[in-house]
Amino acid sequence: MAKKKEQETVKRLAPDFTLPASSGSSVSLHDYKGKKVVIYFYPQDNTPTCTQQSCDFRDYNGKFAELGVEVIGISPDELNAHHKFIAKYELPFLLLSDSDHQVAEKYGVWALKKLYGREYMGIVRSTFLIDEEGYIVKEWSKVRIKNHVQSVLEAVEAL
Repeated sequence: MAKKKEQETVKRLAPDFTLPASSGSSVSLHDYKGKKVVIYFYPQDNTPTCTQQSCDFRDYNGKFAELGVEVIGISPDELNAHHKFIAKYELPFLLLSDSDHQVAEKYGVWALKKLYGREYMGIVRSTFLIDEEGYIVKEWSKVRIKNHVQSVLEAVEAL
């Protein structure tokens, strides 16, 4: 079983992107210049672990907002799925649709996965903390859900 990989990141520029958002418009990373951003990549809306992860970010969204941090979720799901997911769980942040997984590839989170002996390409659950200048200052790969959002919050508070 793969262990959660948390790593200090040598500051590197976050790859810019533009994706369709649950708000109905397109969102680019450069729109957030001057703000801290937490981007979490997750495999699929309405699956147990992804739902827990999104609800954990929802539950801590007020604390992130107090610290001036925007939270954004990205998955390969289409916008229709995002709209239903947001409505069902009252998610207060944007979800972006990366249906062709180009952004996931830029961030290195689109990879070969194995489940029950079957190999397939998919999202490796990962989170990135990006500073006001657009640099990745911390990343978490192969995220385990338990206490993950608290760990991200602690990293934000340490900035």
